[in-house]
Formats: sequence, structure tokens, C-alpha cells
Amino acid sequence: MAAAAARAGDVRSGIRLRFRAQPVWVQALLVVALLALAASLPHVLPPLTERSNYYVAILFKVGLAALLAVGLNVVVGFAGLLDLGYVAFFAIGAYTYAILTGAVAFTLAQRERLPNAVELIPEFHLYSWLIFFVAMAIALLAGVILGAPTLRLRGDYLAIVTLGFGEIVRLVANNLRGVTGGPLGVKSIPHPAINLGGLHYDFSINNNPYYWLTLILIGIAIFLVTRVNDSRVGRAWAAIREDEVAAAAMGVPTVRMKLLAFATGAAIAAIAGVIYASQVIFVSPRTFSLLDPTFGSFIVLAMVVLGGMGGIWGPIVGAAAMVFLPEYFRFLGDGRFLVFGAALVLIMIFRPQGLIPSRRRAAELTGHDIREATLFDVQHGETPS
Repeated sequence: MAAAAARAGDVRSGIRLRFRAQPVWVQALLVVALLALAASLPHVLPPLTERSNYYVAILFKVGLAALLAVGLNVVVGFAGLLDLGYVAFFAIGAYTYAILTGAVAFTLAQRERLPNAVELIPEFHLYSWLIFFVAMAIALLAGVILGAPTLRLRGDYLAIVTLGFGEIVRLVANNLRGVTGGPLGVKSIPHPAINLGGLHYDFSINNNPYYWLTLILIGIAIFLVTRVNDSRVGRAWAAIREDEVAAAAMGVPTVRMKLLAFATGAAIAAIAGVIYASQVIFVSPRTFSLLDPTFGSFIVLAMVVLGGMGGIWGPIVGAAAMVFLPEYFRFLGDGRFLVFGAALVLIMIFRPQGLIPSRRRAAELTGHDIREATLFDVQHGETPS
């Protein structure tokens, strides 16, 4: 069994090496081909029935979870920062969309039975697409505000601070009723629409356009994160992750690099929050608790660890497994969580490096000689540990 696992690892390493050896445009074409294959899944499912719409809804949840996992992997996998309050940036994106589209004002007017409530019914305009960028900017600012005074901390201390930040954002959303709608949440959030010239398309309640939009954003996130990770910034993140003291001694601006990783993950989470709010058309503080069974901070962190920290495809596979397994065992009722937990325990016992780990992490956790991986890293401009 060990020999078979070793051969499988050699095959994966060979595929990874050949992929990384290709020019950037070839890598981009391969990624686009994979995304196109994923985009075709709604069309290869059974005819448009209630059951097939359920499958597409699961695919959308997988895509949204994958987007969150890619963002958290930048913080945890690349820079080695344990962030337990990641759901806070997800909430910031969702509430930014709800506030700027006027859904909060309409919800409050309806609750207070104001006569002008009908005039405040929110509508999606063409300029509303700019809210995606506004949400990213606000999340970036929130990440900088949180990170600037706290990223000098390390390990468990940083985890506790980020955990507190996640709870602070949820409690603010719960208590700041005049801005966020309070504990009862916000309803009637408008669906996105495209009205450009002769093109008119409303996303409405159909899951397909949200799934395709999420795939496009995942592709953009993968491209940008990969390019950054292969740059000097990525090498600085790797140095900080392996030994922050040594990195600082070698002149790496550790606080600035950690702040950049934190802000990058926050921006990706905010985009996911905007998509989530526009699809479900309702958000409340309960959705963004740390223990939410789908998008809570602990669940997203488990996706990254299960898939393999420090890689690109590992967190995506981990997100797919974390969303799909509970749905697959739904016929067991509450017992599905027992099966799900047992599956996670077995994976962590037999594959502690994750399902698709990065080359370096796999070598560290399996005890293999890391010199081969290090030589490849040096040849491609990456910092060896």
C-alpha cells in the first residue's frame, strides 16, 4: 500500500512539474479549459427538473466555498498566519452589497411601516456592478485596520485576535440596527442584472448564472494568486511561513508582507460575500457565525487543511469535499455528520498533508527528501526553506 501511495505521489509530482515548466500562456489555457469543463456541468446534468436545480445549487455552494478557501489559503497556506476570523470579511462583503443597493433602507422602512416604503424597493442598476469593487476596497481597509496593530503577534495569539475580530463584526451587525438591519436581517436584496445596449439578462433565482459567475471569479483569483505567489512577494510569504525571525534578519519586511497577505484574503472573501448576498437575497448576523456549517471560519479553515495548505488546487478540492460529503450522506439524517467527521479523521490520519498538498508540505510531513523539491523551487525563482 505504501508503494502504491509512493507511485501515486510520483505521478502527481511529475504532472505538477510538467505543468509548472510550461509557459504562462499554456498554464492559463489549461486553467481556462478546466473552468470551461466545470462550467458545462449544469448542461450535462439531467433535464431541467427540481432535482437538477438542486445539483446546480450544490455546485454553486462548492464554487463559493472554493473561492473562500482560495482566499484563506493565501493567509494560512502561503504566509502561515492562522486566521480564525475570516468569516468577518465574508460578512463585510455581504452587508456592503445589502447597504449600497438600498435593501437595508427598504427593510427598515417596511418594519416601521413608513408610507414611502414602496418607493424604496431596491433595484439593480448597471453601476451596481461597481459594488463588487467597493466591497473589496472596504474589506481591504478592514484588513489593514485589523492587521496593522495585530500582525506583530504570532501563532496562537494572532489566532485569538482574529477570532475576536470575527465575533466583533458579527455583534456589530447584530446591534447596529439602523445600518445593518439588526438581528432580524436584511431582505429583498436585488439580484444582479446585465442591461447593456441590446443585452438584457436578469440572474433572478436561477442558480446557473451565479455558478458561472463564481467560476469566472475563481479563475481570476487563481491567476492572480498564482502570479503573486511566484513573485518576490510569494517568496517573502514562504520565508515568513518557514521562519519569521530568519526572514526578518534577512531584510524581509515581515509586517508589511503579512499585511498584504491578510488584505488579499480579505478582498477575495468580500467578493464571495457579495455573490452570496445577491443569490440568497437575505442576510442576517446568524449566517456569519464562526460555526456556520457551510461558510463558518472553522469550516473554511478545514477546507484548506483537508485539501492541502500552500497549494492552489488543494483548497478547491477540500472545499468540494467539505460541501459534497454532507449532502451525499443526507439520507442518514443527523448521522451524516458522524460519517462526515469520521471521514475527516481518517483523511487526517492517513494524509496529514492534505488531498493535494504543496510539494514542500508533502515532503515535510511524509519525511521524504526535500532536496529535489528545493532544487526545482530555486530553478523557478522560489525561496528554499
